[in-house]
Amino acid sequence: MASGAPITLLPDAGPLITLAYADALDLLPKAGWSVALVDMVLHEVTRNETPTSARIATWARDNRIPVLETAIYHRYMQAGMGSAGRKANLGELAIQEAMSGFALAADQTGVFLFEDHKIARASFLLPDNCRKVSTRAFLLFLEQQGLIESAAYVERRAILAGRQFSQIRFPPE
Repeated sequence: MASGAPITLLPDAGPLITLAYADALDLLPKAGWSVALVDMVLHEVTRNETPTSARIATWARDNRIPVLETAIYHRYMQAGMGSAGRKANLGELAIQEAMSGFALAADQTGVFLFEDHKIARASFLLPDNCRKVSTRAFLLFLEQQGLIESAAYVERRAILAGRQFSQIRFPPE
């Protein structure tokens, strides 16, 4: 990562949902990095009424979280949301598109926050100035930096609120 380059955290749907269950979306900017949402991911977590959809939408609006536009989302909308077209992994593809944009801006670092164990194992292509970090690793980082008291407490709150949190550890311990 370029030293001194501004860092932007791009959460996938999983971390947004987990942190919403834990009532902890406010932890996303805790590291001092800017936070942005990718349009397709925001759509994925707010298009249907779920236990967390309104909470995420309100948090994004109230905190004026920038939304990065992607061609993936525009094509999805043009194709018609209810069509039988591809819907799986569109958020991840849109994040990858946004990260590719960061590759063109050498003075920008992107951190892809994910939770899906399939991403941990997959060869998700990231430019040199981008990283992928799991929700657990991010929470542990915040704890180690003294920015939160306990990563396990946040995780436990999400689970007690009904979140089925992945048991996969990334990076593996």
